[in-house]
Amino acid sequence: MTTMAKRDYYEVLGIDRGATDQDLKSAFRKLAKKFHPDTNTGDVDAEKNFKEVNEAYEALKDPQKRAAYDQFGHAAFEGMGGRGPGGGQGGFGPDFASSMSDIFDDLFGEFMGGRRGGGGRHSGRERGADLRYNMNITLEEAFNGKTAQIRVPTSVSCETCDGSGAKSGTNPTTCPTCSGAGKIRASQGFFTIERPCPTCHGRGETIQNPCADCGGAGRVTKERTLSVNIPPGVEDGTRIRLAGEGEAGMRGGPAGDLYIFLSIEPHSIFQRDGADIFCRVPISMTTAALGGQIEVPTVEGAISRVKIPEATQSGKQFRLKGKGMPVLRSKLTGDMYIQVEAETPTKLTRRQRELLEEFQKLSDAGTSPESQSFFDRMKGLFDGKTS
Repeated sequence: MTTMAKRDYYEVLGIDRGATDQDLKSAFRKLAKKFHPDTNTGDVDAEKNFKEVNEAYEALKDPQKRAAYDQFGHAAFEGMGGRGPGGGQGGFGPDFASSMSDIFDDLFGEFMGGRRGGGGRHSGRERGADLRYNMNITLEEAFNGKTAQIRVPTSVSCETCDGSGAKSGTNPTTCPTCSGAGKIRASQGFFTIERPCPTCHGRGETIQNPCADCGGAGRVTKERTLSVNIPPGVEDGTRIRLAGEGEAGMRGGPAGDLYIFLSIEPHSIFQRDGADIFCRVPISMTTAALGGQIEVPTVEGAISRVKIPEATQSGKQFRLKGKGMPVLRSKLTGDMYIQVEAETPTKLTRRQRELLEEFQKLSDAGTSPESQSFFDRMKGLFDGKTS
């Protein structure tokens, strides 16, 4: 009967011989999840691979065993009565349960409501939730920046019990069910599953005499007034974080954060694109034809003069350098673009109509070159179809 040679342990785990302990652990976690019997029911190959992965990890996680394996290979573990390097049949050694502890934390921890971390005692304190506040500002306020006062209803630490949740003169007591760990363990064979303690709900402490003002929560709801500094150049959707101004923590835990989300109201004249400002300005037909000068407002509240050259076409843009929005947390400033639109005159007097009719009689192809060019092309198009 031919016996198949064992695969190299490093090859089994898919790592190099120079891999760090963290690389080794990460590779083991990934493969253990992949081949675990509970997720591969009835798959004989998966069970075989699972045992092979565990055996390789048991050999390489111990520095002395790893050094021996690096020097002698599988021969370093011969003479162990068919047992793997972990000391157990098929690679299931006495350290198997502890080796798999992190795997089950990854697989089931979040679903069970458990907390990642060591097995130390819990303090019973929980961080408060983060809060969101939506604020509308004008384009001018986004340009100049401002300091705003906002009123936020939120949970704050109870002053009566100093946030402990316990009645004055008393203290929370260690949970008798979990001995302060905040979680309990259930063992089934070599598997160990943790879940939050049902008595203290993972806090590690219980309150026998709760505070009358907060009912044992350690916090009460109040409305606070906060000052918010809005820097110049903020854009629509900018988020400002106020650390520690969110909901108070449970039983003296740290407070969450408050996030201010800014929305910039539409402007009646200006449109914004990043740091640039756009403004559409109607001008008279005579100004477009003869040229002249117009005055336009800027977002900073000043007036700028723009020179309009002779024969300016509708849609022409003029750039005012440095008249746009400031760039957030920068010394740079955007530009302002004026787009002129020639306005067709309305409600003409009799004399104005006579003058326009006279102007039309005196006009030729050179007076309106773009119109003449278009109609020439159109004429050529129809002439081609006729021929």
